[in-house]
Amino acid sequence: MSDLQSLNPALTEWTGPDGLPQFESVRDADFAPAFEAALAEHEAEIEAIAADPEPPTFENTVEALEIAGDRLSRVSALFWNRAGAHTNHVIQALERDIAPKMSRHYSKIGTHPVLFARIDTLWSAREALGLTLEQSRVLERHWKGFVKSGAKLAKPEQERLAAVNERLAALGATFGQNVLADEKSWSLLLDEGKDLAGLPAFLTDAMAEAARERGAEGRYAVTLSRSIVEPFLTFSDDRGLRETAFKAWAARGENGGETDNRAVITETLALRAEKARLLGYENFAALKLDNTMAKTPDAVNALLEAVWHKAVEQARREEADLAALIVREGGNHPVMPWDWRYYAEKVRAERFDFSEGELKPYLQLEKIIDACFDVAHRLFGITATEKKGVKAYHPEVRTYEIRDADGTLVALFLGDYFARPSKRSGAWMSAFQSQHRLTLKNGAKGELPIIYNVCNFAKPAEGKPALLSLDDARTLFHEFGHALHGMLSDVTYPSVSGTGVSRDFVELPSQLYEHWLTVPDILKRYAVHEATGEPMPQALLDKVLAARTFDAGFNTVEFTSSALVDMAYHTADRVDDPMAFEAQVLERIGMPQSIIMRHRSPHFLHVFSGDGYSAGYYSYMWSEVLDADAFAAFMETGNPFDPETAKRLKDHIYSVGGSLDPEDAYRAFRGKLPSPDAMLRKKGLAVAEELAGSDA
Repeated sequence: MSDLQSLNPALTEWTGPDGLPQFESVRDADFAPAFEAALAEHEAEIEAIAADPEPPTFENTVEALEIAGDRLSRVSALFWNRAGAHTNHVIQALERDIAPKMSRHYSKIGTHPVLFARIDTLWSAREALGLTLEQSRVLERHWKGFVKSGAKLAKPEQERLAAVNERLAALGATFGQNVLADEKSWSLLLDEGKDLAGLPAFLTDAMAEAARERGAEGRYAVTLSRSIVEPFLTFSDDRGLRETAFKAWAARGENGGETDNRAVITETLALRAEKARLLGYENFAALKLDNTMAKTPDAVNALLEAVWHKAVEQARREEADLAALIVREGGNHPVMPWDWRYYAEKVRAERFDFSEGELKPYLQLEKIIDACFDVAHRLFGITATEKKGVKAYHPEVRTYEIRDADGTLVALFLGDYFARPSKRSGAWMSAFQSQHRLTLKNGAKGELPIIYNVCNFAKPAEGKPALLSLDDARTLFHEFGHALHGMLSDVTYPSVSGTGVSRDFVELPSQLYEHWLTVPDILKRYAVHEATGEPMPQALLDKVLAARTFDAGFNTVEFTSSALVDMAYHTADRVDDPMAFEAQVLERIGMPQSIIMRHRSPHFLHVFSGDGYSAGYYSYMWSEVLDADAFAAFMETGNPFDPETAKRLKDHIYSVGGSLDPEDAYRAFRGKLPSPDAMLRKKGLAVAEELAGSDA
């Protein structure tokens, strides 16, 4: 067994600037022995809490659990960051080993009979303990966590549940690695000339850089990074090349051989269904929704299906417009998925008199980052200052100090913006360290949040600015909204810090923050041309704002179909063939042939690379109902930065984490719970329905 004293101290003693880890001192080979030692130390801490001869109190049991495993948390934070954002074969092999090992470790804790007896005693006497509201939430979280870990089951069922969880952890790691392998291994190399017909300079520059990274200097690479493949599908005049790229993008995880995820999905779904039954739930969706705002699969499906019907109606009208354009241009083919973005861009340019290519030079990554920080300053009074020369986990990662209005350091923020083969796709927020105010065993009183954002924007050619699409810019704002949720946290207990909230509430701070990107004052100030420095002309700004709901049917069908398939998987009795099941669900709901799911099952990382968003992809839409209503609170004042509304937002949403019930937190901010109406209006679907009615 490894001794913590003999291990690399950089893993657990973070002595970099402002308490950052010394990333450059951590070697891949350090992780395996560090995990072994930290797991053993955590287990010893758990045994000490369980064996305490004193009667259980909130302090000697719940608070003790809250601070136990600090070194394990630090090793884990560094490892999972590397596994997601800068991985390699050594890390991937350890990930496949450590994921089930961690599951086994936490299963043992969650079914510890003596420890659960202490928690259960406190839970039974909770009304008489004089707990604060936050303490009550923390106790509830621990008690429910033990119950869902199988603490109330008989020993054989506990052992089976632990085995199921261990296997699920291994399958989740495999699923994610398979998708990354398919993305990394595929590229379409093109040459100067007709291959590049229709492609704007910002895209060919990014493709040239991608080819250079793959050892193909002088050529142009279409990769499966969304920031390259989506604009390629939008602008390439070559329908055959679009089809090739699209089919590769859609087939990630479904290519046969070692990286094929279909069998992984089948086994995952069977084990999740078994887990739910062991814990007394009808299905896995019922288990996952038990502690959310939505509460039941029926409530989720009611929202999704109501939106689905409006979205499909709108998408059919949009498809008719695209088909008419194809005919006008002399084509005789139906609208296929590799056609949609290409012809939609032409319709948008025609209808609103601007194109994505015209807009993109005004959306420089550096300026949009500045816009993110400025909005945070105007809403919440915080200031971001980049710390040059600070070494992070990759040379491209930037580090910022986040200070309050009085200059107090409140958080550290790391931004990792460019795609690379060692990084999994998508965009996410995570934390090396979460805010809390407890005293740790080393004597430290509380911790500063250390939050990071990871994105996958196309890296520009040397000396040129990185240019974003409007969707990219929204992604940047979205992830920074999550980061603010972590950085503005002001709670006592780590388990309810920042994003430690129910899954269908966690997207509210991020989706709400997106709204400020298109506030006219922000676009005027930060959307400046990369060559001239001139602000976006008012005429173009007006067109951008007018086009906000363009393609709403397509976008909503892409998302909602994915959410409906997710719920269908996790309410089904069994799924023997996931691809046939996916096809059956899509046929039943009337999926247009011209659109595919935003995330087809074999690369649906949200749902199958771990269970974070399993039976939970709907939560983006659930939170969208909230975020549309929350932004309306600002607009009702006539000022998108209204100080009073911003203070309520910070006090009741961004800073409270999971210390309040989400419904209570939202009511405290807004005074009421919302209806879906504002969300439908934001999407342009309510308007579409009214137009359809008037046509009839």
